[in-house]
Amino acid sequence: MTNTLIIAFCALVLVAYFFDLTASKTKVPSVVILIIMGWAIQQLVSYLQLRAPDLSPMLPILGSFGLILVVMEGSLELEIRRGKMLFITKSFLAALAPILILSFLFAMAFQYRVGGDFRICLINAIPFTIISSAIAIPSVKHLDSKVREFTTYESSFSDIIGVMFFNFVAMNTVYNASLALTFSMYFVIAIILSFIATLGLLILIEKIDHHVKFIPIIMLTVLIYSLFTRYHFPELIFILIFGLFLQNIDRIQNVKMFRWIRRFNPTTLQPEIDRLKDLVSEGSFLIRSLFFLLFGYLLENKNLFNPNTLLMALGISIAIFAVRALVMLLLHAPFKPLFFIAPRGLITILLFISILPAQHLDFVTKSLLIQVIIITSLMMMLGLMLTKKKN
Repeated sequence: MTNTLIIAFCALVLVAYFFDLTASKTKVPSVVILIIMGWAIQQLVSYLQLRAPDLSPMLPILGSFGLILVVMEGSLELEIRRGKMLFITKSFLAALAPILILSFLFAMAFQYRVGGDFRICLINAIPFTIISSAIAIPSVKHLDSKVREFTTYESSFSDIIGVMFFNFVAMNTVYNASLALTFSMYFVIAIILSFIATLGLLILIEKIDHHVKFIPIIMLTVLIYSLFTRYHFPELIFILIFGLFLQNIDRIQNVKMFRWIRRFNPTTLQPEIDRLKDLVSEGSFLIRSLFFLLFGYLLENKNLFNPNTLLMALGISIAIFAVRALVMLLLHAPFKPLFFIAPRGLITILLFISILPAQHLDFVTKSLLIQVIIITSLMMMLGLMLTKKKN
């Protein structure tokens, strides 16, 4: 039995790698194929009446690790220059505006349907508004560098803003000036702590000369992320700052207030940072592949093909792309293919399963969630197929 599981695991990872390699040719996002593969395996297991363990508790664990590695991988590829501030601002607004517009739009629609507490409706609405960086970033690797960069910034900002907004609404029942001040303080403290933690990790990268070096650093990164989550700080801020700091350390050292960084000799650190990038990239691929395979495996036919939620899923998806079209036009961003790249996925699932049972709306079901994820992923696939590959 053990040998069979090992063979199956290795075969699935190799197949996932094959689809990742061919994604630039077929224009079919590997994520879509992985979900279908997972679902097909579940059908085979059911047909053969094989006894399989309950793997559902693994989904949020893989999701959290995947989110950390995907955001870190994306931030380790981003360059910050003075001439890019307008570009970064556009990507930030492209992430912020749809989350706010769609959250309140969906919440009002949910409240109109059930007539319940608007806060509960908003909690259920927010997961549908967040772009999945775990799907978007890997899917645009073969496109133009500006599209890749915009997608990385936008989807990373979307994850960060979405998680912060969700936690802010879910953890508070009264909203006033005092709460806004407290939240702002937490945000500033999170940025300060992120810089302190980044400095500590930078010292470790420089000082550790043991042959096992980067696994402990990645585990420390996950630990710091988890501590941020435990004490309700915006945890993805730390991951983004850490990645941006390492990627741009040669430019940061020229800023007057950061000249002390020169004592780390960034030139000699660059090979170590490149090794970390490679390890994060490979770890991100493995965890991301396992997550979407498992997600597909846990899909039930009654959820996937539920006609009762299909009309609502189509309505939510139409609203997502209508608002996205408006935002892209107002920001004068490249409409094609960015209009199509708005998949829901990993972060949507994580937030959905974190909603307390007492706060769940009856009609916001797993079926609705799955159908929105699939529809938005298929839209992205269509956009990629219509876009020519650029060097």
